[in-house]
Amino acid sequence: MNIEKARFNMIEQQIRPWNLMDDSVLELLSVVKREDFVPKAHKSLAFADLEIPLLGSSEAALTLGQCMLEPRLEARLLQDLAVQPTDTVLEIGTGSGYMAALLGKKAQRVLSLEIVPELVAMARENLANAGINNVEVRQADGTQIPASDGSFDVIALSGSVTEVPPALLKLLKVGGRLGAIVGDEPVMRATVVTKNSETDFRTVQEWDTVAPRLRNFPEPSRFKL
Repeated sequence: MNIEKARFNMIEQQIRPWNLMDDSVLELLSVVKREDFVPKAHKSLAFADLEIPLLGSSEAALTLGQCMLEPRLEARLLQDLAVQPTDTVLEIGTGSGYMAALLGKKAQRVLSLEIVPELVAMARENLANAGINNVEVRQADGTQIPASDGSFDVIALSGSVTEVPPALLKLLKVGGRLGAIVGDEPVMRATVVTKNSETDFRTVQEWDTVAPRLRNFPEPSRFKL
């Protein structure tokens, strides 16, 4: 496989046509080598428009949400969050560390939380090998973040939730943005919430997609009389 040609095709044929207008994001996708964050068994899928399993069997990994999201989805979320060089970022769901690497290249500092120990080790190794040293990967439950971690300019959820978690909105600085994929299959909405003031939030939902669930976030009751 010609890796550079495959990368070019991913950017120009999959990502750019998906309303990707931020040239800095497109350039970043050429700089951060996606294939370096993909397990060896799936290297040939690094530039494919699909979720890539990270642990165990493909079926189990996708069921448990232990996978890389499609590259066009990651790129679009990165564009929508408009990360600035002075921003501090919180990511929920590190996975292999690829999205954390993209965020790290954009931001001043990134704290990325991952609940699965094997993925924590994988992400730390991948980030170190990529020379990215402003990302801290911590083994933690994204639903339980201590107040001592402070507040953030950007919060990125690398997976889906049924609703925007109010506890995470409290961690946003004024002017901060939270990006998440919200809803239930078959259609979820990419959601960006901007904190205009302590009591005023603006929500934008510009595109539909689906993504695996993040663990331990509340699910609505499906019981009906």
